Amino acid sequence: MQVKPYIKRSIAGLLLLTLTLTMFPLSALAEKYSMSYIYFGTPSKYVEAVNQTQDSLDMISPSYFDLNKDGSLLLSPALDPSFIAEMHRRGIKVVPFLSNHWDREVGKQAMRNKDRLIKQIADAVKKYNLDGVNVDIENLTTAERDVHTEFVRKLKKALPADKEVSVAVAANPHGWKTGWHGSYDYKALADACDYLIMMTYDQSYRGGPAGPVASLSFVEKSIQEGLKDIPKHKLVMGIPTFGRYWNEDGSIKGDAIQHSRIDSLVKQYGGQFSYDKKSESAKATFTIKKGDPVPTIHDKKLTPGTYTVWYDNDRSIKAKLSLVSKYDLKGAGVWSLNEDSGDLWNNYRSWLNGVPYLDTVGHWAEQSISILQDKGWMTGLKPNYFAPNAALTRAQAASILVRVNGLNGNPANSGGKQQYWDVPAQHWAADAIKIASQAGLVSGMPDGSFAPNRAVTREEIAVMINRLVKQSSLKTSNSAVKTFNDVTSSRWSYGAIMELTKKGIISGYKDGTFRPTKQVTRAEMASMLHAAFK
Repeated sequence: MQVKPYIKRSIAGLLLLTLTLTMFPLSALAEKYSMSYIYFGTPSKYVEAVNQTQDSLDMISPSYFDLNKDGSLLLSPALDPSFIAEMHRRGIKVVPFLSNHWDREVGKQAMRNKDRLIKQIADAVKKYNLDGVNVDIENLTTAERDVHTEFVRKLKKALPADKEVSVAVAANPHGWKTGWHGSYDYKALADACDYLIMMTYDQSYRGGPAGPVASLSFVEKSIQEGLKDIPKHKLVMGIPTFGRYWNEDGSIKGDAIQHSRIDSLVKQYGGQFSYDKKSESAKATFTIKKGDPVPTIHDKKLTPGTYTVWYDNDRSIKAKLSLVSKYDLKGAGVWSLNEDSGDLWNNYRSWLNGVPYLDTVGHWAEQSISILQDKGWMTGLKPNYFAPNAALTRAQAASILVRVNGLNGNPANSGGKQQYWDVPAQHWAADAIKIASQAGLVSGMPDGSFAPNRAVTREEIAVMINRLVKQSSLKTSNSAVKTFNDVTSSRWSYGAIMELTKKGIISGYKDGTFRPTKQVTRAEMASMLHAAFK
């Protein structure tokens, strides 16, 4: 997944408010393949770089295999047997990438002498106990298209069956057949190797106009085009951990910048962050004034001026990773470790393997929401959006309680009589409300209504969850007894509030109140259920 040399150097779920919901395929929830290249940084610190990924990787691809001018194998001084052994101890494959670093003539020489190169690679894989090789030969032409495929095919045959061969290929959303994009025969390469890693970035590039490194539409169109020839189980989507920046005077156009540098630069120079919803990309601007200390990025010293940076943050990366599930791809690959912001990995594995919500990144209830989604108890109001701060309706609450309690099937026969006058049979939650009522989890209003679309209050949800806890076989823990100055013993919900407070499932506010009639949000519901059934 090499970028150009100037870069390297420089079901279940909550029934919804609507009758229909686009669901992700269940097969997409299987564990997805996760890999990252590593190019920058000191090899002696590679283990530390892997540590920060929080066990998110199945494979690491270091820059161990370079090429001499004649196309023969050049082993990098970064090759470290102790690192390989440590990764194997952790169950992580080490598959170095073979790179010509965008040098077309070196790549051509490698293809002309492919048999010699294949033997050298096979010998190195065996000698250093590596797990295969990733072929990252870039900037060839259509003239080398077939020989490149033949090289990969022969390389696969030359390695033992338990060693993998993968190929980094250009993203090609427009289906170009010429230029370096045309040097990759997607179908033939997919047949010849274990999988392809698509470099779904560089939509905007060095020397070009300012714009996203990889907008969501660019990535999705690239995947759609690739899947015409590549089996989905053989396609790994690329994630960039670099941004690109432009100076307003035109002296810098799209040079690369590490994600790890962006926050500090914007804060240092009093810049601003923004988010472009159309492209699902992050953006930042900062101004270096005359007399300010000037930073160096990839060996380039910046000059005073105003800079615009396009990059990916947690939100945009989460959006991209959702495509892995949507199209049931093999997984995702990161370019590259040591460029990323450290907090990328806090939720990376769950984003890669789950149904992501773009509006829960950094939300105080993100973990609870993710866990409940995994359990099939709650899901979003529409694809990619959970609406954590939206009020939870009584109909939604009833549906969730049915899911949590495992009450499946149809409600008991009640002679066709409508239980609540405002819940007709065609209501989206009619069955769930009837089941929850029959189970004693919810109840209606004195006038015979259920008020399905009214927001549920804190005391109502306390009563509902308390009933659920009593019916459940799951155990809860006890906390210190606490009282609230706005919930007296005469209040209808008093008992339930006290019991759940004692169990540590709900809590009040700092001023000593409980605010029983306050509306409950969807995030609060997720948090309470998470606390109830940890």
